[in-house]
Amino acid sequence: MSSLINSGNGIAYKQPNIQLLPEPNYRWSRDRYSQLARTIDIWRTVLTFLVMVQLDGAKWSYIGGKTEAKVKKRIRARAIWLRESLLQLGPTFIKVGQLLSSRADILPSESVEELSKLQDRVPAFSYEKAKRIVEVDLGKELGTAYAYFDPVPLAAASLGQVHKAQLHSGEEVVVKVQRPGLIKLFDIDLGILKKIANYFQNHPRHGRGRDWIGIYTECSRILYQEADYLNEGRNADTFRRNFRQDQRIIVPKVYWRFTSKRVLTLEYLPGIKISNYSALEAAGVDRKSIARIGAESYLQQLLNHGFFHADPHPGNLAVTEGGSLIFYDFGMMGQIQPLTREKLLRTFFGIAKKDAEEVIQALVALGALEISGDIAPVRRSVQYMLDNFMGKPMEGQSISAISDDLYEITYDQPFRFPATFTFVMRALSTLEGLGKGLDPEFDFMEVAKPFAINLMENGNGGASLSSAFLGELGKQAAQVGNSAINLPRKLEEAIAKLENGDIRVRVRSQESDRLLRRIGNVGIGIIYALFAIGLLLSATILLVNGWQWLAGISIGGSFFCVVGLFRLLARIEKAERLF
Repeated sequence: MSSLINSGNGIAYKQPNIQLLPEPNYRWSRDRYSQLARTIDIWRTVLTFLVMVQLDGAKWSYIGGKTEAKVKKRIRARAIWLRESLLQLGPTFIKVGQLLSSRADILPSESVEELSKLQDRVPAFSYEKAKRIVEVDLGKELGTAYAYFDPVPLAAASLGQVHKAQLHSGEEVVVKVQRPGLIKLFDIDLGILKKIANYFQNHPRHGRGRDWIGIYTECSRILYQEADYLNEGRNADTFRRNFRQDQRIIVPKVYWRFTSKRVLTLEYLPGIKISNYSALEAAGVDRKSIARIGAESYLQQLLNHGFFHADPHPGNLAVTEGGSLIFYDFGMMGQIQPLTREKLLRTFFGIAKKDAEEVIQALVALGALEISGDIAPVRRSVQYMLDNFMGKPMEGQSISAISDDLYEITYDQPFRFPATFTFVMRALSTLEGLGKGLDPEFDFMEVAKPFAINLMENGNGGASLSSAFLGELGKQAAQVGNSAINLPRKLEEAIAKLENGDIRVRVRSQESDRLLRRIGNVGIGIIYALFAIGLLLSATILLVNGWQWLAGISIGGSFFCVVGLFRLLARIEKAERLF
């Protein structure tokens, strides 16, 4: 008989040989783990990360000189360290890391890539704890609820673990039991994270142009949402209803009589893990067909249902011997607004004309782009994409490569793609990789073409693509005509405002601004140097007179002044390089 394996928060099925981590293994899983120890562990990780980021820009920290290859190697090593550190910090930070993997605007592509690999490797908790949670939540003895309940879990994840069971009616089920004390751990961790978010929001370097409080709020909402198994059950029911007419897609049934906020009872659906290619071959499953079913099902979720599985990694997908696709784990789902034909046409027209301004407006209308700050960098980035990708046939282009380019462009810019959009892109990249593993000739763009055409022709009212195209041309012609008619009046209004003094023109000289900033920084540097010298002299006098502890304070103050001076010099040097 097949059994469950652990992947993320998901339930996936494969052949036996389950290996669980011993209990307990991490500090956060200890019963007497104090809030103070937790605070120290978290802040130590955050401050270590900040020091590592600071050292990236310091030339002296590179043995043998700073080179591009060394910088890339260090950034990659830091990304791996971050992934492992979040894993050590436990459930809250595993989920936060998975969510941050969708934020290419605040993390470099290497960190995004490493965090997207973040999988749960956590210890199982005892059968006694699981039994107590089930009995408290369901309000009945374990033996009353289930005819059989396996004391050995099939899988352990950050939010809970899975046990095989059987109902008194004879139906085989799996029971997901939430990890003991999870909500309490969330409360403690999110309280600390809120302080960290405030620290970053007010940081002169890392806070500029970033909404850390908004990121914290979004993470907090999603964490509590995923910890609610009633919500996961509702997601599973919705997903199953959406595919009730498609026999190729199978979704486990929820047994609501045996489900609560901390206990989820699902139909037991064994299958072959989608990435176990040799097992698929042995079972006689058509791998090309499975690759196509996976891509088509996801396009249906995006374009028809507007409700999609946000984490379709191999652990959450399995295949029956009959060639159907099984979906597991509905804790992380995404929703998108219906893609109207007019908005899509507007986007396609902008792309065809290589008009960055029009594409930006269309993407904002579609909810695929959020801008905070100056629009100029956004326009330049979009224009770069249009110049580099237009003219190439979509067939043969890789979604993964396009995603990587988007992440590179987005990093450290005053705009970002919403979490929903990045979850979609990551899911599409994962499915494309699975498709190519199942079928080396698999082309996701080729599968997507009929869906795109159908959406364009039937998206709103069923009008044909040609009439929609002509309609959009008519709209644009009318807009051009109106602009031409209104141009003389607008010119007259602008001239009248100039004459009346209603329009003011500000002229800024970058060279003058640079010199003023330099003079200001030099003045601050002199103050730092004077303070450092004065404190050092004071320390010498105090030391000679036997006031060692006061001398120590003066030396410490002098040291901080010297550090401030060096940071200021580094900032001046960086500003000089920008001009």
